[in-house]
Amino acid sequence: MPAHRNSSPDPASWLLEIQARLDSLYAESQAREWSLRPEGFRAALERSVRRRFADGPPGRAELEDYLQTLHLADLALASACMEGSERAWEFFVRTYRPYLRASAGAITRNRTEGTDLADSLFAELFGLMDGRPGPSSLFRYFHGRSSLKTWLRTVLAQRHVDQLRQKRRWQPLEREDGIEKPLLKENGATPLPLDPYRGLYLRRFLYALTVCLAALENEDRRRLELYYAREKTLAEIGRMFGEHESSVSRNLDRARKQMRRSVEVHLRTGISPGQPSPSFEPMSEAEIAACFQYASEDAPIDFRQLFPEKPVAKREATEKEST
Repeated sequence: MPAHRNSSPDPASWLLEIQARLDSLYAESQAREWSLRPEGFRAALERSVRRRFADGPPGRAELEDYLQTLHLADLALASACMEGSERAWEFFVRTYRPYLRASAGAITRNRTEGTDLADSLFAELFGLMDGRPGPSSLFRYFHGRSSLKTWLRTVLAQRHVDQLRQKRRWQPLEREDGIEKPLLKENGATPLPLDPYRGLYLRRFLYALTVCLAALENEDRRRLELYYAREKTLAEIGRMFGEHESSVSRNLDRARKQMRRSVEVHLRTGISPGQPSPSFEPMSEAEIAACFQYASEDAPIDFRQLFPEKPVAKREATEKEST
């Protein structure tokens, strides 16, 4: 972790220290296309930063790294919609309404119910509490840590479970492993957990991440360890592997994508890499989306635990063996 951390608890003051970087992010987000002013974009970043670093202020490098991971274009679009930009709303309706209706239909397994679910979500996004978009819009909870499509699908699944819980009583079932989980829906699909089951889904995600990480090629796993757990720069990693910084960046991106695919397959099938049969119950697409969403929101991943520090002598011997 960075040696120096800002002392102020106010995200606005943290962002002041990297004003030049904010100008670059604003341009990268294409916020001007929706007539979203820098102040509006900055407010969206402040909400995101406040949510991510709720436990304490970040160091400058940590803050900049976090901002770089955000889906900036999606965040700018959501913020512009929340502020009532007609152009942004026209684009959102044209681009996302078909996606929402299709996703809602897949979640409910009923086209009519899916359309109703998607349209009700549009009302919440528009902030129809007072008849016009604004602070009441559900968009205020989008922080850009996942894509807008992933976030919307997760919200749809949560709203669907809310509706089911209103229609009938839910009772917990205890499986053979002693883990309680809600009853299945009539069609056999597993419902998306609400807050009481959030911890279970986070544990499932972390377990899948751990076993898939162990199955990675040694060099890819080492690159991820150096970058995330040891906080080495691209240049430092490049010197260790004899690669240019751009090659390190591409290799890291490839390893991240491979990890995501592996984790999704693991959660979808319940099968760990190298094992012939499931080690736990497979998860639905809505549950998988919830796993990634909850992980991004709660930031439970401690890379230093995933990559525990080895004694120097042992680490050097291991690295020699791998080469």
